[in-house]
Amino acid sequence: MFLQQAIIYLGAAVLCVPLIKRLGLSAVLGYLLAGILIGPFGLGLVGEERTELMHFAEMGVVMMLFIIGLELEPAQFWAMRRSILGLGMSQMSLTTLLLGGLFLSFGWSWSVALTVALAFSMSSTAIVLQTLKERGNARSTMGQSAFSVLLFQDIAVIPILALLPLLTAGQVPLSAEQRLHTQIEDLPSWLQAIVVVGAGGSIFFLGRYLIVPMLRAVARTRMHELFTAASLLLVLAISYLMQIIGLSPALGAFLAGVVLANSEFRHELESDLSPFKGLLLGLFFIGVGAALDFNLVLEAPDFILITSVLVMLIKGISLFVIGRFFRLSNEQNLPFALAMSQVGEFAFVLISFAQQIDLLPQQLANQLMSVTAISMFATPFLLLANDRLIDPYFGVKQNPDPRPSDVVEEQHPVIIAGFGHFGSTIGRLLRANGIEATILDHDSDRVELLRKMGFKVYYGDATRLEILEAAGASKARVFIAAIDSPETNARIIELLRKHFPHLHIFARARNRMDAYDLIEHDVKHIYRETLYTAVNLAEDVLVAMGFRRYTAHRQAQRFIRYDERSLRKLAAARREARDYVLTVKEEIEMQERLLQDDLMANLTASDHAWDSEPMRSGKLI
Repeated sequence: MFLQQAIIYLGAAVLCVPLIKRLGLSAVLGYLLAGILIGPFGLGLVGEERTELMHFAEMGVVMMLFIIGLELEPAQFWAMRRSILGLGMSQMSLTTLLLGGLFLSFGWSWSVALTVALAFSMSSTAIVLQTLKERGNARSTMGQSAFSVLLFQDIAVIPILALLPLLTAGQVPLSAEQRLHTQIEDLPSWLQAIVVVGAGGSIFFLGRYLIVPMLRAVARTRMHELFTAASLLLVLAISYLMQIIGLSPALGAFLAGVVLANSEFRHELESDLSPFKGLLLGLFFIGVGAALDFNLVLEAPDFILITSVLVMLIKGISLFVIGRFFRLSNEQNLPFALAMSQVGEFAFVLISFAQQIDLLPQQLANQLMSVTAISMFATPFLLLANDRLIDPYFGVKQNPDPRPSDVVEEQHPVIIAGFGHFGSTIGRLLRANGIEATILDHDSDRVELLRKMGFKVYYGDATRLEILEAAGASKARVFIAAIDSPETNARIIELLRKHFPHLHIFARARNRMDAYDLIEHDVKHIYRETLYTAVNLAEDVLVAMGFRRYTAHRQAQRFIRYDERSLRKLAAARREARDYVLTVKEEIEMQERLLQDDLMANLTASDHAWDSEPMRSGKLI
């Protein structure tokens, strides 16, 4: 039975996720669709065992927070304390207040309205963080703000679980089965508080004086599988410790990750646990999709659908207001509000517990579960709508720089679109040689930072014709497309070809496949990130292996010339997989043969005049 269920879950994921990714959608949506497909209301391939699966799959959330903790050093965590308390507490308070008012208008009692409002004020840690990671926004201002709110919510689960039984005042006392059990529940309150604080402190103590030495001992065995087992033991043991005293396992795992962030095992732990985290998160999302009860939706479609829309709308508005209050820029604030507007996985826990203690009737609890699942399912679509319909036009109407001299200074012969690490290197080299450039960037936070560093960078979306015209594209000679996104670069180049055909375009490409797309846009000057750095490294390795610098440099430059020549030939064949593979094989063999012939025919290979290092070292004397 286990093998059959494993085949069903894994098969559904392998079928749905690649299909969804080919459509340019989030992998989370693929997992949710897989759950719906195999669930009781799809093909009916899984049944009640999905409840047990959810408990198992929730370890994916725990491991995710542990890995996040590994990436967040203690000093950085302490620096975020105001953001966590400020953003998190403001979001929870405002959302609970607004949702509580909504549910009171439904005619619910105050205890039911407060319970559901608290549960629905939570957002999905799993969906939001996974989506931010896929979109590359985890380290942006929006990503850090979302993380602060989610972390506060994870912490708030504990006092909420303690509060819910108090809302049953005047009702039948809780039975032994209904109470939330912990190993310290029979201790006096003051002693429970000491145990809870001590458990948190013990994580820091154990991390420094027990866990790191243990990992060192395991590492000395040079058995990778044993280190993987130790990594799993670490996360599971800390999570269990937190659970038995009534704290969140995810919170405990996060704190353990923060403690180990400065250890030498940081990257090893992350690489060992990432596959387990990804698989368990996938199972978690499949379980959410399978739990979506379409029968309940059909029985009360008006209530469930209207409630889902109202809850997401109210949460989105409150998040947007909070974001504005904490000075998030418009282009950061809207995705922040949309990404966090769903109801999170902790709502399943809170609603289930509220049902156990008779705070919520069973039918209402089941309907609220459906509202939770629907909101989680809708999140990827909201973000997609933002990317396709809102983001290209939202926020770019701001004046990049209101100073009067800007109009004159923008008329430079060179325009650079994108001023991250790649574009700023180009701009610095040009400026050092007396060539000024008009610089456009669509990340307002980066624009402000670069201005403080002395760069005259203008906020603007280079995919818009009026921005290009304002930047002086009609008079410029060179346009450098240095944006990290290949799709954005392609849109800009299409616009330039149509309206400013005189411009010489120099374009950034991440790899060979991106270069093929640029060739189709008739771009002559293409610069692959993965080519030139790799060739420079190989050149240095040749020198280290005994080649003369002159010879190594000539071979490196020849390799680039041959590779760029073959690039355009391969671009024409890439649509046919079989022809492409054969052409690549032929080109590689030809390049290697040409380089070998060049090396043998290089009559000046012994000439050290080009390389001054041997002369300085006295080897030629």
